[in-house]
Amino acid sequence: MTDVSSGLELAADRQAEKKWRRHSLVALAILLPLTLAETGYDSLREWLHGEDLVARDVDFGQSVPFGGSDWKLADLRGGKAGRLPDHAFAVIATFSVAIGDPDLQKQWLGCKLMLTDATGRRWLPDSIVGVSLPGGVMNCGAAIFSGAKKGDVVTVGDIFIIPEDAVKTIRPAVGLGSERPWYLRFQRPPK
Repeated sequence: MTDVSSGLELAADRQAEKKWRRHSLVALAILLPLTLAETGYDSLREWLHGEDLVARDVDFGQSVPFGGSDWKLADLRGGKAGRLPDHAFAVIATFSVAIGDPDLQKQWLGCKLMLTDATGRRWLPDSIVGVSLPGGVMNCGAAIFSGAKKGDVVTVGDIFIIPEDAVKTIRPAVGLGSERPWYLRFQRPPK
């Protein structure tokens, strides 16, 4: 009887082990995708809040609330200036901004002026020897720390270098950390 009972115990142990393994594999099949989904969701959310992905188109001359202030494209001008490579143009984009929420360090954190074209290319501000912003125009960083109060109107702008083939289709855009993944994309001024 000992051989029979030890054989039954051994068979029962194997069955219990097989059952435990099956349960472990089922749990793994459930928990692994859930874990990947959770970490992927957090990464996707962080990525979306760090990128300017969804454009809100704004007609020229229109003022639109964004980041606690009202933004309006004031001017877009360009041409050959300074020391530029062949087939490159300098562009200055300026915006008139009526301050709503004076906490610009919070609202405008990550402020980014840019130019986009019809093919989706983007250009960020650059410096050009011999070219400076017009008087009274601040870049984003200077505007954030300007101490502007509610109701003040500040002029924000920057300088860009773009290729000649993009001149006819460029559109100025503004991205703010408090508004991402949305950004404003302004129509060009009429000729």
